[in-house]
Amino acid sequence: MTSESIAAANGPGDAAPAAAAQDCVRLAVDLDVDICVVGAGLAGLTVALEAARTGANVVVLEGRHAGWNASGHHLGTVMPGYALPLSDLIARVGFDDACELWSLSQQGADYVRTHAAEHVIPGLGLTEGALEVSNVDAGDRLISRLQMLSEDFATEVEGWQIDRVRDTLRTGRYFHAVHYPRAFQIDGRKYVHGLAELARNAGARIFEETPVVSIDPFGIRKRIVTPQARLRASHLVLAGNIHLGEAMRRLSDTLVPVWRHAAVTAPLGSRLAEAVTFQGSVIDTDGIDHFRIVDGDRLMWASPETTWEAKSERHAGAICRRIRTIFPQLGTVEIAKVFSGAIGQTVHGMPQIGQLLPGLWVASGFGRQGLNTSAMAGQLIARSILEGEDRWRLFSPFELVWAGGATGRAAGYAIGMAERARSAAAGTLARYRERARIRARAREVRLAEANRQAGTRPPRSRTHHVPASAPASDRDG
Repeated sequence: MTSESIAAANGPGDAAPAAAAQDCVRLAVDLDVDICVVGAGLAGLTVALEAARTGANVVVLEGRHAGWNASGHHLGTVMPGYALPLSDLIARVGFDDACELWSLSQQGADYVRTHAAEHVIPGLGLTEGALEVSNVDAGDRLISRLQMLSEDFATEVEGWQIDRVRDTLRTGRYFHAVHYPRAFQIDGRKYVHGLAELARNAGARIFEETPVVSIDPFGIRKRIVTPQARLRASHLVLAGNIHLGEAMRRLSDTLVPVWRHAAVTAPLGSRLAEAVTFQGSVIDTDGIDHFRIVDGDRLMWASPETTWEAKSERHAGAICRRIRTIFPQLGTVEIAKVFSGAIGQTVHGMPQIGQLLPGLWVASGFGRQGLNTSAMAGQLIARSILEGEDRWRLFSPFELVWAGGATGRAAGYAIGMAERARSAAAGTLARYRERARIRARAREVRLAEANRQAGTRPPRSRTHHVPASAPASDRDG
């Protein structure tokens, strides 16, 4: 991420960047199109790009501007997988379908890498590698996870032992790690704007500041109403995530909105290199911290989450304290920028991808794995519409489930806090046990050294001393 993009990494309430504002076009006339996409985020723009490349007549409607929320406000990490743990995915759909779903997530990551090439979308600052670190000593589980990812799911991974992790991340908070050498990072804000430009160049029309007022999804031609115009479309793709609102309340109510707050520090100079030498993303296995180095000597760090919208600035102190907790040698860091984006989290942890009614499609609920899964969803839906591909049915077991409204938000936040507390307790216990083992080994070493020294001392003299008061015969004896 460049200094320019850091300056742009503000909250979703900010105005669109100058370049985007200049290109903003509102829908003002009625249209009849092949495909209407609601939402100009990562998923919606990918659908539009792929469909427009085949010559389809595509329109994208965006209530604000392209990438204004979570799609343009994230840490830019791209790696395979879903929010649902792999073991739970296998338990839910079976091993074969889990393999297919995992393969799709890898294809999504490959799609982003292809489009992040300098000659396609320039200036994304791609860096390689992601490290998934454990807060507890879980070496046995690490081995089985590595074997499953490598042998069963064809994913390039390697295990890092504790010494290597701590040599790279100078903190006692982490133990083992899984390294994904094919994962990578990009400037996410530039990427989503680059997708929009590619879609326009392919023939898609993107209308910003054009909110959808109502939708009639029934019938062969779908009807969409905006403040100034109406559309009819053969296919309607709902990619507005939690922001569909009243236009499609049944869908938006299946998502728990989660605001992920993040910050970029001021330059830390040489002291950062003394704490962190890994140049890729670092993600803990409990989903609490996610950070990476940007601009050579800054940290970009995401940690607090809320299920309600709040000003990002209010969380700067919490992020600062979290950095000091993990890397106390950095001291109190200065925060240069803060930003946040609202992701949609499903109850089951998997994205919502597929056909709800004939011609009505959904792509939402990507959680924290938005870059790879949104790219995959965009490809799947475009191919399904234009070529009749039906691999979206792999997501059918993960149907729309009501997220509980305001009660669901409160419960989600409470569960998240409980999980953080559990993780903190488990980490504290793991570090206590580690210190106890170190002390025990130190005692064993001292005892062994004492025994060794005792074994090499010269034997005591066994000369028989006769008391001076003994009889002369005894003394002369």
